[in-house]
Amino acid sequence: MIKTHHTIQHSNSESRETHGIRGSLARSQVILLPSLFLPTLALILSAPLCQAEEKQPLREKLEFFLSDHCYECHDDLTDEGDLNLLDLEFDPQDPGNFEIWRTVHDMVAHGDMPPKKEPRPESALKLEFLATVKKPLIDIDRETHKMFGRVQNRRLTRREYEHTVHDLLGIDMPLKTLLPEDPASHGFETVAEGQQLSHFNLAAYLTAADVALHAAFERIEKGDQKFKRTYTPKDLARKGSGNYRGPDLRGNRSIAWPLGLQFFGRMPATEVPASGWYQVTLKNVEAVNPINGVVWGTLRSGECASNAPMMYPVGIIEATAKKRDIVFQAWIHDDHNLELKPNDVTLKRPSSGASGGNVSFKGRDLEKQGYSGIAVTGIEIERIYPNATRDEIWTNLFGNLTREQLKTGASKDSMRKAIKHFASRAFRRPLTDQQLAPWIELATAERSKPGNGPLDGLHEAYRGILCSPRFLTFVEAPGKLDDHALANRLSYMVWNSMPDAKLRANADAGKLVADPKLLHAELKRLLDDPKASRFIESFTDQWLNLKDMDFTTPDRRLYRTFDAIVQDAMVEETRHFVEHLILRNGNIRNIILANHSFLNERLARFYGMKDIALVPGNGVQKVTLPESHPGGLVTQAAIMKVTANGTTTSPVVRGVFVNERILGRHIPPPPPGVPAVEPDIRGAVSIRDQLAKHSNDETCAACHAKIDPSGFALESFDPVGRWRIAYGDASKKAAKIDPSGITPDGKSFEAIWDWKAIYAKQPDRLTKAFAQHLLTYATGAPPQFSDQGDLLQVVKHAKENNYGTRSIVHAVVSTEAFRTK
Repeated sequence: MIKTHHTIQHSNSESRETHGIRGSLARSQVILLPSLFLPTLALILSAPLCQAEEKQPLREKLEFFLSDHCYECHDDLTDEGDLNLLDLEFDPQDPGNFEIWRTVHDMVAHGDMPPKKEPRPESALKLEFLATVKKPLIDIDRETHKMFGRVQNRRLTRREYEHTVHDLLGIDMPLKTLLPEDPASHGFETVAEGQQLSHFNLAAYLTAADVALHAAFERIEKGDQKFKRTYTPKDLARKGSGNYRGPDLRGNRSIAWPLGLQFFGRMPATEVPASGWYQVTLKNVEAVNPINGVVWGTLRSGECASNAPMMYPVGIIEATAKKRDIVFQAWIHDDHNLELKPNDVTLKRPSSGASGGNVSFKGRDLEKQGYSGIAVTGIEIERIYPNATRDEIWTNLFGNLTREQLKTGASKDSMRKAIKHFASRAFRRPLTDQQLAPWIELATAERSKPGNGPLDGLHEAYRGILCSPRFLTFVEAPGKLDDHALANRLSYMVWNSMPDAKLRANADAGKLVADPKLLHAELKRLLDDPKASRFIESFTDQWLNLKDMDFTTPDRRLYRTFDAIVQDAMVEETRHFVEHLILRNGNIRNIILANHSFLNERLARFYGMKDIALVPGNGVQKVTLPESHPGGLVTQAAIMKVTANGTTTSPVVRGVFVNERILGRHIPPPPPGVPAVEPDIRGAVSIRDQLAKHSNDETCAACHAKIDPSGFALESFDPVGRWRIAYGDASKKAAKIDPSGITPDGKSFEAIWDWKAIYAKQPDRLTKAFAQHLLTYATGAPPQFSDQGDLLQVVKHAKENNYGTRSIVHAVVSTEAFRTK
């Protein structure tokens, strides 16, 4: 039997998964796609026998190019890189052979082979060689896609699961923490190849379903819990158990000062009675002795005790001289209280005024002494339900059935209507009576138990639905997506959740596949909706690794002005920048070079920008950058931080990131046994000097020629994204930064500005790289060899639309790769 490229790829990926999709979804695949197996088997078995006879003539067509440009290093004697092209057949139906020839094609096409030091092939000969190799590879790849699809079966990520359950039920409780973390493959958690659906995953999904359904049914049966209370400054300063670490009570104001004690600013009186969402209103927030018109602080929740040190962010406080109320909404755990304090490390810190871990303000006036603080005249805490009302949850669960219709002894028809309504939304497509039957039987059996009623039966059926493969995975048949699968792909790309009623209605009517204009109108509607913020957060977390912002903590002795306020502002700068880039159709060149960014006062001060005009209290604001600051996404502090280890920087790490995430160049992993280059933490030895010795090795040189130039250009930024001219302490004999280099295309640059100028003139490259990542994220698989034509069409569309990033998103949705499994 002829084994296709996809068949072996699939089995290889499964062998890496201890409890993979194969085991957990085997039965669901048979149920969902029973008609596909026999035709697929027949197609494989009936592959033309003449293909074997065609291999040799095709191989002979390649001989002239290979003998002139490849055999010197890749024959049976030299075998450099373990590649012997002299004896290699051209048999792309074999998966291993396909991958070798695909690599050969790409290396020649990109100019990586023959090596730069060797004679370059004539243009016509090179094009003929590439065309000869390319066509059969594309044909095999497309045939594989027709049989199996370009994407393996993929499941919801835990982020998608949480949003979907929230939108399906109307609840609003956090669920992600109940599920295992999603491993990334090709840089994204959505890629099917890296996902698992083991017994452990299923157990976690069952737990999450129980928690979610309990919350939903409890609200429709018992109603909403009420809690609203206003705390005066005297209440906030009340001492709880343990040492006093609360605010300073001054007349009608409660003032928090920048003390360094752990849990300083805790207010035991604000303890909430139950876990849930709360609206917290800080009354008449006022900056005491502000810097640049602002005092920055944090509001957090927690037990605020040493036996439970975990704290949860509620929000960032930007206090100004003008009094104003500041409102936050946050999930607060049962028995947790609030902690409010200035958290800007550049502020002068007063002493605690007491011993033994206590705080005392007796006999001193910190305001008159010039210390900065945050004052409030009270705090109001109210229990809220931000996602849906009680009646909306009822509709989500039971449709238009009334409580009377679902009372004890309700008819089986009423239960069937409720299950049909819920299951069709959960499974994201209409269901047949046969598909509904098991859930109706399950509900009926549970209802018939002594003491149970219709709601018990429905609860059990819904529990099973939320653990069904039809809910947890995407139902997609090989070939072009049907209307419901296309609606799912669009909605999960932009909203990370199930299609809403309007998108489902268009899918039910069969309009999305038939009418591309309507599909793009729906994309526009989804992008214009507030839920598109989920796309920005999810995509930037994965594409730019913002999810790793907390992975390292910069050395405070080296980077003394870095703090939690700065880190939050870094993330906000990048998210706002990408949001503006995509939703406002900013030019793709802004990824490399831009004259604007999104800063608040604290981040501008951290960057050392003294002349930026910012309005105190307005948070993150779009600003025009000074010419001295090299703007653009790639050099923002958040990117510099996630590509550093908190103490030192590595041109290799940053170079790989820029090549793969920004420029679209794949960098293979280093060969086995090659030691890592560890930068000198003292800053006495240049990393460039260390890499020069490392890169002299022929096995390393080819890749480092791609990696190092971008990495060197970014060495002008330290691990927290600030400008520098030397490693370590510049006042001592520290090695100077040398950000110069030569790009793989042979263009030299002296500094980051030159590097930016080079790549800002390559919008086609930036467009293609962005489209590759968006396709990977949206479809669950990276672009395949036969998808390269789609990417070229995206680039063409972008060029015709001034390289607007939103237009690139629309172009990606138009590709065959997006619209097929």
